[in-house]
Amino acid sequence: MTACIVGWHHLPFAKHEDRDVESLVTEAARGAMADAGIDPEEVDEIYLGHFNGGFSRQDFTSSLVLQTDPALRFTPATRVENACATGSAAVHAGLRAIAAGKARFVLVVGVEKMTELPGPEIGRTLLKASYLKEESGIEGGFAGVFAQIAQQYFQRHGDQTDALAAIAAKNHRNGCANPWAQMRKDLGFAFCREVSEKNPMVAPPLKRTDCSLVSDGAAALVLTDVETALSMPKAVVFRAAVQVNDFLPLSRRDIVLFEGCEQAWRKAFEASGLTLEDLDLVETHDCFTIAELIEYEAMGLTPRGQGARAALEGWTEKDGKLPVNPSGGLKAKGHPIGATGVSMHVLTAMQVQGDAGEMQVKDAEIGGIYNMGGACVASYVSILEALR
Repeated sequence: MTACIVGWHHLPFAKHEDRDVESLVTEAARGAMADAGIDPEEVDEIYLGHFNGGFSRQDFTSSLVLQTDPALRFTPATRVENACATGSAAVHAGLRAIAAGKARFVLVVGVEKMTELPGPEIGRTLLKASYLKEESGIEGGFAGVFAQIAQQYFQRHGDQTDALAAIAAKNHRNGCANPWAQMRKDLGFAFCREVSEKNPMVAPPLKRTDCSLVSDGAAALVLTDVETALSMPKAVVFRAAVQVNDFLPLSRRDIVLFEGCEQAWRKAFEASGLTLEDLDLVETHDCFTIAELIEYEAMGLTPRGQGARAALEGWTEKDGKLPVNPSGGLKAKGHPIGATGVSMHVLTAMQVQGDAGEMQVKDAEIGGIYNMGGACVASYVSILEALR
């Protein structure tokens, strides 16, 4: 690819009762520019990833980034949205601006403020990312959608309760090392495995520990071309950046295959000349534990129907053959919709720079990212490597 990440900033994912979208955006943007060592007047273009969909009253948000500094006034700013892959959509839009020669420095910010709505309204807002003509009546919002996916997977491949609990336990354990994670608590396999008062069934077979957290948060990064990046203190290059979109209706797909995810990884490996074996870690979209399980198969880590092996045999642990979600993933870190994809790119860039602190995967050089919008409708894969 023709671009690099040269600076970043990550805010804690949490319930920010005293913050609004604007304050989250401006803090993240200011931090990313400072980290890259560039002045606001050097930014040629801005992309803001913000799903909203009713989460916050302010719905025209692209120019909120300009509130960061008066020097950003008149800089082109565009809001990008692609459901839960909104953050990666903003990153990839920035890559295209640089590849087209339209920008030297691009500022990308991802943000979401979800917690102002009551729980039932959050579910209804998230369900807008489904095909409402057919799926609006599904109970439990998006948890209900993924519960149906889990039910179909269980019918085809057997009960996967142990595997889902292992995924949840792994990600919560990893999240303890992430200073920006919303939940930094090792819940353990037994707690994640059993239904209890503190871990109730949300949408069978999915329990609370199978579902990502409702979050507020923001992350930001700065992109530039490779030639410019070579003279900067740190630079992480894109070996591949691929987007695939599938049909929106569940009825038009075999949903337990996640074919969009499979296609995105295949195209990314073709573009980069790499294979799955070349990756040292993956940050993947575990909005629900069943999603991470199926993504193991779609990326080629296991054959179809055998994703449980990766979870139960420790393949995806931090010290396993392919660490998956060393950040804790969406499960522990939180999932502020528009911020998630940017966060995944920031955390993976930190890993391949050897700068991930307690999250660091030993000797990590190449990292993969899979960010999904809807029920495997929009699929984004990035492969990152330190430039030097």
